[in-house]
Amino acid sequence: MGAAYLLSSPKFVVAFLLALSSLWLDSPDVCEASGPVTRHYKFDIILKNVTRLCRTKSIVTVNGKFPGPRIVAREGDRVLVRVVNHVPNNISIHWHGIRQLQSGWADGPSYITQCPIQTNQSYVYNFTITGQRGTLLWHAHISWLRATLYGPLIILPKDNDSYPFAKPHKEVPIMFGEWWNVDPEAVISEALQTGKGPNVSDAYTINGLPGPLYNCSKKDTFRLNVEPGKTYLLRLINAALNDELFFSIANHTLTIVEADASYIKPFTTKVLLIAPGQTTNVLLNTKPYYPNATFLMLAGPYFTGMGTFDNSTVAGIVEYSTTLSNPSSSTLIRNRKLFRPILPRIGDTSFVANFSSKFRSLASAKFPAKVPRSVERRFFFTVGLGTHPCPKNQTCQGPNNQTKFAASINNISFVLPSIALLQTHFFGHSNNGMYSTDFPTFTLHPFNYTGTPPNNTNVSNGTKVVVLPFNTSVELVFQDTSILGSESHPLHLHGFNFFVVGQGFGNFDPNKDPSSFNIVDPVERNTVGVPSGGWVVIRFLANNPGVWFMHCHFDVHLSWGLRMAWIVKDGKLPNQKLPPPPADLPKC
Repeated sequence: MGAAYLLSSPKFVVAFLLALSSLWLDSPDVCEASGPVTRHYKFDIILKNVTRLCRTKSIVTVNGKFPGPRIVAREGDRVLVRVVNHVPNNISIHWHGIRQLQSGWADGPSYITQCPIQTNQSYVYNFTITGQRGTLLWHAHISWLRATLYGPLIILPKDNDSYPFAKPHKEVPIMFGEWWNVDPEAVISEALQTGKGPNVSDAYTINGLPGPLYNCSKKDTFRLNVEPGKTYLLRLINAALNDELFFSIANHTLTIVEADASYIKPFTTKVLLIAPGQTTNVLLNTKPYYPNATFLMLAGPYFTGMGTFDNSTVAGIVEYSTTLSNPSSSTLIRNRKLFRPILPRIGDTSFVANFSSKFRSLASAKFPAKVPRSVERRFFFTVGLGTHPCPKNQTCQGPNNQTKFAASINNISFVLPSIALLQTHFFGHSNNGMYSTDFPTFTLHPFNYTGTPPNNTNVSNGTKVVVLPFNTSVELVFQDTSILGSESHPLHLHGFNFFVVGQGFGNFDPNKDPSSFNIVDPVERNTVGVPSGGWVVIRFLANNPGVWFMHCHFDVHLSWGLRMAWIVKDGKLPNQKLPPPPADLPKC
């Protein structure tokens, strides 16, 4: 009778339905649908006490989870995510890598496509996944809240479609992140005020866990339990704020099959590199027998700059499961040998260049490489660090203790407006002084970019954009500079995938280097590393109307101004125009 009462109780029914809803929202199983569907998620932004490295602190989370919940959908599905902000911080969420065709209002970068969601306010991100499948990520796109606000975004193929490789036994998201004993918001706030480089994180993490190589963290270790003779699809995601990472699993080879949700020609490697904002799907083929050993997976930094960085290593464990019927299985696990992989040296740029050159699109009939063969607009963008003069009556701790660190594209350090650029553009208020359309096509002050730097390292400030007619084909050269030291820069373009047609070291030569461009099967990405002391060339078709952010995915460089925006005008047809903003678009 008690059970019958519970089943008929309204409170029990509500709780039961909420529990079911929660299970559905976090479940990777979307096989229940036939054809495209609309998938609903709710993100409650709340504070949660989390303990790592024997320190407990309150962090900003989605639904109390760190990392946050996974978004799972199929190609063609519509996704609606209602974000409700319960914390004092302003919030916005970016769906990193989603092209947002005619849904630029849902892209998420604060003051670019939207004003942030303020405390006790909400916003529904509404977008359809078109022509994409694979692994992406979502993350906060305001200040340094990405430190704890991130999660996997998994796009499965359409119903009755398959991977262009053998179906894996199991799929496992693996997210690399950082842990800070202090508040990351306070770290960047102090750095911007003093002009110095920010303090670094205290640990790297795998799925939020630092692992046994850090103090007081043996119990906080990610374990991948596998069976012999199976194939596992590891969905690798780098959500770290400021670090490119090497990754390897001891005594195992990885087959890379996808990059940034685009299939590639498979190739094998013992070690891979993954930059912040990049995703890499790999196949792990386990050994055909039960080895009397466990195997560390390690991730450690790749760094070539002159500043400080988190010089530590995060470890997880690959462990072959023993049969539960074996009474001595726990003893066997304790007595197993432990193997550790060897990562490249921290500044191994030659390894990085060789690794990056192996990525090629499938370029098949089903998955063609639609790289623009002809180019209508060419751009040359220098990227790197610089300085701002120290304000009067203030002591600065940047270079020479007389300046503040800055970063720029073509010597312009981008200043965020007070009203979202997309709103200003859409409503035709460009003459209100929020931005100007004179972002330089080429650097205004040519110099030996990778040689001796100029004496004047100051950069200009401005909110400048590039305007493109709809369907313009673009070729863009990113040139690293040696000002305050050469450094790799992972550049992310919102709203588009692009093709990496060429890369090299030294200064780009427009007369010689284009002869080596690959326009047959270049890799398609949304985030590319500009080589330290070198250049990379991308091509894309500006066929997505709206305002699209482009920036370095090191958050410290983003905060210093290494960012700019593109405006792509509407086309003539209805499906080439950006619709009006939704009624609940946040206001500044």
